[in-house]
Amino acid sequence: MKKVLLILTVMVCGLMAQAQTNDFLPPQPKSARAADSHVKMLYNVDFLTFFDNREYDRSPYQRSQTLFGVRLSPEIGVLIADSTVGQHRIMAGCSYIQPIGADYKDAKVLPTIYYQFNKRGFGVHLGMLPFTKMIENLPDYLMYDSITYFHPNIQGALFNYQDKRGFVEIMADWRGMWSADTREAFRVVLNGRYQYKWFFVGGRAMMNHLACYAPDSPKPPVGVCDDLLGSAYFGFDLGKRTNVTPLDSFVIRANYIISFENDRNAGVRYLPQGGLLEIFLRWKWIGFRNVTYYGQCQMPLFPSYRYLLNQGDGFYQSTFYNRSDIFFYIYNNSFVNCFASFNFHVDDKAFTTSQQVIAQFSLDGVWNYKNNKKKLRSVLGK
Repeated sequence: MKKVLLILTVMVCGLMAQAQTNDFLPPQPKSARAADSHVKMLYNVDFLTFFDNREYDRSPYQRSQTLFGVRLSPEIGVLIADSTVGQHRIMAGCSYIQPIGADYKDAKVLPTIYYQFNKRGFGVHLGMLPFTKMIENLPDYLMYDSITYFHPNIQGALFNYQDKRGFVEIMADWRGMWSADTREAFRVVLNGRYQYKWFFVGGRAMMNHLACYAPDSPKPPVGVCDDLLGSAYFGFDLGKRTNVTPLDSFVIRANYIISFENDRNAGVRYLPQGGLLEIFLRWKWIGFRNVTYYGQCQMPLFPSYRYLLNQGDGFYQSTFYNRSDIFFYIYNNSFVNCFASFNFHVDDKAFTTSQQVIAQFSLDGVWNYKNNKKKLRSVLGK
C-alpha cells in the first residue's frame, strides 16, 4: 500500500513540475503546436476531509456515531483530443481513505481506473470513476452521507448528455461481485431534467438488486432482494435566473416517489409511496436546505439488510421525515469548498441533530481560477 502511494505521489509531482515548466515557455505558432495538440498528459488531485457528528440516540432509524477522516484521490492519465472525433481520456489513480483516530491498518486504498469520452455534450465513462463525474448529486434517499465518504467511485459505467435545456444521465454501479464470500449487488440509476427558463421538470428511476452467494459458499443460503424506485418531480429555479430574489440560489422541487421492495426468499412485497419537498437557498456565504418527506416507509427491508441493500439514508424508514440544514461557507471558489453545517432531523418518533464540517479541494478548478466563476460543488451537493 505504501509503495503504491509513493509511486503515485512521485508521478503526480513530476507531472506538476513538467506542467509548470511548460507554462513559462513562450507561445508557439499554431502550425508548430499542431503535432502536440492532440496528445496531452493529465493529472488531478482531489482531497476531502469530513467531520460528521451524529446525535441520533433518540431515533430508532439511525445510530449515534462520529465519522472523522480524510480522503486523498490522485489521478494521472492521457488525453487524446480531436475536433472531429472528440476527446478521449484514460485515467488511473486511487483513493486513500484514513479514519482519523484509527491506526493506519484501518485505512482503505480503492483503485480509480476509467476511460472517458466527451463530444458536444455527450459523455461516456467506463471503469471505476469518481461520483463527482455525475452532473447532479444523488439525493439522500438514494445515497447516504456515510456511503458518500467511504464509497467514492462508481464501479461500472456512467453515460450523460447536457445542453442548455437540461440533462440526462444513467449510472450503473456494480458494488458486489458474485463469489463464495460476497453477494452479487448492483444498481442502475437514471436521472433526467428539462429546464425552461426558471421552471424545470424531470424524474429518476432506480433498479437495485441484491442476489446470492456463489453455490460453493459455506454461508447459509439467502434470497434475492429487489429494490426499485421511480420519482417524478417539478420545480422552480428562482436564483440568478430571475430578478425575483437577490439570493444566489433559490430552488424549490416537489417529488412524488413510488418504490417496490421484494424479498423473494421471505415471499414479502412492499409498494410504498410518498411525497418529497426540497428547498435550497444560498446567499453569499450562508445557505439553507430543507427536505420534507411524508408517506409510507421507503425502506421496509432495511431492518433485515441495512446498507447491503439500501444505499439511501435510513431516516426514510419513517413515515414523516424533515431535515433542515443551516450551513456556512468558510471558503468556496472553483477549487475549494469548505463549510460547517448544523442539521436538525425530525422523524415520526424523535427530534435529533447532527453537525458537519466538510473541506473539499480539487486541482481541476485551479487552472482557470481567475476566469472560472463556477464554484466547486460539495460531494454532499452544497
